[in-house]
Amino acid sequence: MAPLHSTWYHRKPRQPMLYAQLSEGIIGAAMKVLNALRPGLDEKLYENALCIELTTRGHQVEQQRSFPVHYEQHLVGTLVPDVIVDDLVVVDTKVVTAFNDAHVAQMNGYLAITQLRLALLLNFKTATLEWKRIVR
Repeated sequence: MAPLHSTWYHRKPRQPMLYAQLSEGIIGAAMKVLNALRPGLDEKLYENALCIELTTRGHQVEQQRSFPVHYEQHLVGTLVPDVIVDDLVVVDTKVVTAFNDAHVAQMNGYLAITQLRLALLLNFKTATLEWKRIVR
């Protein structure tokens, strides 16, 4: 009988999830906001309420922080993510049917410009919060 651990299959050690506790806290705060406000409102209302909830929970929250964007050493504009939590996570609130590739691409762009490593997309469209983690 062959041994249970064969040489042809090696499982990579699992990396710990980046900012696991922080992202769980942000998602929990978003769930509380959605339960209180219910689905169907404008994204900005959820964003504002989420900032209040996160601040109440002791997080540092920056709304609409501007980041300069340069090309060939020329300023071409500014990037303004919805929310940055604890200088670690970009959070973007959505009210959409489903996340798509454009949403993920936008978050990858935000991560590149901000030099942060984690973004959370939060969808308040339905009674059940949907979220997606994007890691750089």
